[in-house]
Amino acid sequence: MKRSQLEHIIRAAAGNADTNAIVVIGSQAILATYPDAPSDLLVSVEADVFPRDRPADSILIDGAIGERSIFHETYGYYAHGVGEATATLPTGWRDRLVPIHNENTRGATGWCLEVHDLAVSKLIAGREKDLTFLAALFRHQLAQPDLVRKRLEQTELSDREVRALANDRLSSLSG
Repeated sequence: MKRSQLEHIIRAAAGNADTNAIVVIGSQAILATYPDAPSDLLVSVEADVFPRDRPADSILIDGAIGERSIFHETYGYYAHGVGEATATLPTGWRDRLVPIHNENTRGATGWCLEVHDLAVSKLIAGREKDLTFLAALFRHQLAQPDLVRKRLEQTELSDREVRALANDRLSSLSG
C-alpha cells in the first residue's frame, strides 16, 4: 500500500463512520512516520483501523470499505475495521500516535501507531507476516531494537511465556 492509498482509506473510513479521527494500528501505520517506506514494508493491501472516539463503530468501516466490498474491488486495497484491543500495545501508545492530515484526507486525521509501538504489537502477535515485517523494519534501520525492548517492558502481558517469546523474537530479528 502506498501513502496516498492509506490517505484514501482514512478519508473513506472517516466518512463511513461519521468521524474525523481514525486510528491505524496495522502495519501500514508505518506510512505516517515513513511516507516513502521501503516496498518490503508495504506489501499489505489492508489497513487495520477504527474510529478514535467510537471504536465499536469500526463495523461501519468494515461493512462499507472492507474486504470484498465494492471499494476493495474498485481500488485493490481496503480497510479492516478492527477493535481497539486487536493489538497489544505498550502503556502510553495513544500519546505517541503520529498524525496523517492533509488535503487527501479531506479534514480527517489518521492517527497511526508510532513505529516502536507497532513493532511491539508485531512481536507479540508473532505471525509469519509480522516477523517478516519486523525483519524488514530492522534491516532498514527504521526502528531501534533497544527502544522496542523498552516498550515491550512497558506492555501489560498476563502470560510470562508470551513476554519471553516476544523478547526471543526481538533478539533473533534485531541481531
